[in-house]
Amino acid sequence: MLQRATLMTAEQMAASLDSLAETLLSRYGASQDLALVGIQRRGVVIAARLRDRMEERLGRSLLFGSLDITLYRDDWTSAGPKPSVGQTRIRFDVEGKHLILIDDVLFTGRTTRAALEALSDFGRPSKVELLVLVDRGHRELPIHPDYIGLRCETARNDRVDVLVHEIDKEEAVYIVTDS
Repeated sequence: MLQRATLMTAEQMAASLDSLAETLLSRYGASQDLALVGIQRRGVVIAARLRDRMEERLGRSLLFGSLDITLYRDDWTSAGPKPSVGQTRIRFDVEGKHLILIDDVLFTGRTTRAALEALSDFGRPSKVELLVLVDRGHRELPIHPDYIGLRCETARNDRVDVLVHEIDKEEAVYIVTDS
């Protein structure tokens, strides 16, 4: 039987994003080379929320993009006969930029690996850092986030669901376990 427990409420998610935005601003607020890139789907929503918070404080626009990694995944052929491919929108030159790659949950590291490969098609940024709302552990690759909203211990077969209003009509982070 599946059981679901709340890891973060909507208020806790907002507070975490506020804190992450403040951290980024304190490190890179004055930089014109900073760009936020969200990984489709929920990573883009989280990235947009961070961008909005940061732009409000800075009084200027930030470079922003979205990245679909479907065809870069090492398991895309097992995703069925017709994988769902989203949009990649990076309308700026990544050459020499400082990119913050943003995703909702970090698990094995394979999504991040695919994102790094996809980004390489756009040029060579000066630096790429990883920001995740939830780090649940169980890495299969040597990938570690630079910025974390919540670190939580999970069992390998658990699932962490990040729900956002824009996609799910609900706002929360849940851990789903099979007991």
